[in-house]
Amino acid sequence: MPTPTKRTKRTAALLCGLLLAALAGCGSSADKGGNEALGTKGAAQPVPKKAVPQGLPGMPPVLDPKDAYAADRPGALQPAVKNFLERVYVPNTNSNTVSVIDPKTYKVIETIPVGHQPQHVVPSWDMKTLWVNNDLGDSLTAIDPATGKPGRTVQVSDPYNLYFTPNGKYAVVMASMDRELVFREPVTMNRVKTVPVHCAGVNHADFSMDGRYFIVSCEFSGELLKVDTEKMQVIAHQKLPFEGAMPQDVKMSPDGKTFYIADMMAHGMWVLDGDRFSTPTLLPTGKGCHGLYVSRDSKEMYISNRGEGTISIFDFPQNKLTKKWHLPDGGSPDMGGVSADGKVLWLSGRYDAEVYAIDTTTGQEIARIPVGSGPHGLAVYPQPGRYSLGHTGIFR
Repeated sequence: MPTPTKRTKRTAALLCGLLLAALAGCGSSADKGGNEALGTKGAAQPVPKKAVPQGLPGMPPVLDPKDAYAADRPGALQPAVKNFLERVYVPNTNSNTVSVIDPKTYKVIETIPVGHQPQHVVPSWDMKTLWVNNDLGDSLTAIDPATGKPGRTVQVSDPYNLYFTPNGKYAVVMASMDRELVFREPVTMNRVKTVPVHCAGVNHADFSMDGRYFIVSCEFSGELLKVDTEKMQVIAHQKLPFEGAMPQDVKMSPDGKTFYIADMMAHGMWVLDGDRFSTPTLLPTGKGCHGLYVSRDSKEMYISNRGEGTISIFDFPQNKLTKKWHLPDGGSPDMGGVSADGKVLWLSGRYDAEVYAIDTTTGQEIARIPVGSGPHGLAVYPQPGRYSLGHTGIFR
């Protein structure tokens, strides 16, 4: 008969063996949910992050999914543009010239002859060239922002406005009178694909956060288009719910959820869910609502009301209009942009042959500068951002 000492040892060994067997039998459970044999739980596994929607192939990755304009902070100039001359380029539609303003002195320092009826000055996708859209001249004139001097002129039919796909693969000409969206090679401007549209007056646009579609305004028929960027085709269209609607500038909210479309006859901006492309609602801003420009901190949007000489301020976080600035002697504020440091809003005075420089902190007019006749889509340059989507400067 075993002694008590031997029985104790044997019992202990048996219990140990049973315990090891139990552990071996539930090894997978221990890996996933903890060691149930010991009554413990393993560390909680991380919850998989929600997949970010894939952007347009070749497009630079979105820096911040909550802010499309995260790359546009004050003074955040890319190496490619940081040594460019600080200038404001003003296309004068009736004078067939571009007035060049020195933003430090608020004076015109040069006048450049260009083609017939220049409408907008547009930064290229790589931000190294400025294109003057000579609408009735059926041409684009290149300006070198490093020197401020004009270069080659390229024959392009009806270039009322010009945009670039977010991956830089194509330029998109808004051929307003031709009733076409023309996708072109972005350097040579050779035609790649022509997309006929049924609406009249395609003129302004902006791209979704992922770059897969863009919204286009049709000025003369009061319509909106939704275009698939990669397929280069119109995938939806709608008539605005306002008799005589005349949509103008288009701008996406920082979070990418909403598109705003200025309407100079409805005297406000349409608020549109771009993904759903449902019927938009109208937010009144002022007579002749025309241009839309996002502040450098992505918190506000400046809205030019051309018919009453005012600028309305829309607060993105509060989702409402908060202020209205009045030009002291009236005027016709149209298209433009914000200075690189975010301190000055520059707008052309379409019917007054002048340009307005406005303090973005106080709303006070800093300067009123005489230019040629019919100033329109002026470009402030250089600008922060990684690449340009076109118009007078939509940077991301």
